[in-house]
Amino acid sequence: MTSLTQRSSGLVQRRTEASRTAAADKERGSGDEDNEARRGEEQEDDDKGDSKETRLTLMEEVLLLGLKDREGYTSFWNDCISSGLRGCMLIELALRGRLQLEACGMRRKSLLARKVICKSDAPTGDVLLDEALKHIKETQPPETVQSWIELLSGETWNPLKLHYQLRNVRERLAKNLVEKGVLTTEKQNFLLFDMTTHPLTNNNIKQRLIKKVQEAVLEKWVNDPHRMDKRLLALIFLAHSSDVLENAFAPLLDDQYDLAMKRVRLLLDLEPEGESMKTNTNELLWAVVAAFTK
Repeated sequence: MTSLTQRSSGLVQRRTEASRTAAADKERGSGDEDNEARRGEEQEDDDKGDSKETRLTLMEEVLLLGLKDREGYTSFWNDCISSGLRGCMLIELALRGRLQLEACGMRRKSLLARKVICKSDAPTGDVLLDEALKHIKETQPPETVQSWIELLSGETWNPLKLHYQLRNVRERLAKNLVEKGVLTTEKQNFLLFDMTTHPLTNNNIKQRLIKKVQEAVLEKWVNDPHRMDKRLLALIFLAHSSDVLENAFAPLLDDQYDLAMKRVRLLLDLEPEGESMKTNTNELLWAVVAAFTK
């Protein structure tokens, strides 16, 4: 009798365990579908093997593409990256739900005429982003995307607005990358002065970044910007505006390079006004694109 009871108990236990396993599998399957639906808003698959510390912001990715691996500094001739990094900040804040463009109203304004509005002032955890967000929130009346790119980069003739400038942005971003284990810090002597440089120390992360950009316009090309991940789309636009996109395409063969640049040109030739009116889009992203491609 006792043996029969034990066998019955074991059978019930196994059935219960099987039911729990089936339920868990179903829940995981449902979760996978949800993750698939949200994939457009998340990091690319290349980042799955990284810890949170090695996930980079748009600003850090653009700077990393522009940095010379061994020398640890950007080209002295690049005068575009400063404004490009400010554009990255605006898009990063928009993608994180902190900023948006003002409503169109009855008479639709152009993207560059609409003001940037603070949607949420919740801290992002990034000092540079929070500093820019604070400026935008406290400024009345609001400014346009074009104005904010100029103000945050210090390219203004109004001395009363110089306090908006975010200083030492490249150095601060490089230090962030040092903390994430991507770069290291050294001192180099340039005859008349010493300069702090940040050579590459983790080549895997940069190679994954370069591969991600290359695949977006080659193997994974979808010929529709609205089917692309918004963060990756913004990276291509801003890397081009910052004059560092060529660095990602340099290792390609000639025919691959020509194809990649042809597809980048297709993106650059898009009309931001029209693209911003399509469904599932981010208006502020296209406003920044308009500011750099107008």
